[in-house]
Amino acid sequence: MNKSELVDALANDTGMTKADSTKAVDALFGTDGGIISGALKQGDRVQITGFGTFETKERKARTGRNPRTGESIRIAATKTPGFRAGKGLKDAVK
Repeated sequence: MNKSELVDALANDTGMTKADSTKAVDALFGTDGGIISGALKQGDRVQITGFGTFETKERKARTGRNPRTGESIRIAATKTPGFRAGKGLKDAVK
């Protein structure tokens, strides 16, 4: 399912217009001003009971290898977003 299909499904299930559904999806999942991405930028985690948890994870700096030259390179530490599925979602998928 892509974003437009998600918007259509939300509009059908809730009776909202497609425009309102698009605004709701963007407000929640948008990368620039979305609620989830904003919370992750601040270092918070977003926990939706039964669905899952969005949180940031720290990746330590490490040594990698350039596959073309075989040369060792230093890979800097980074923060990455992560999602851990909740029990309700896991049970629904089974």
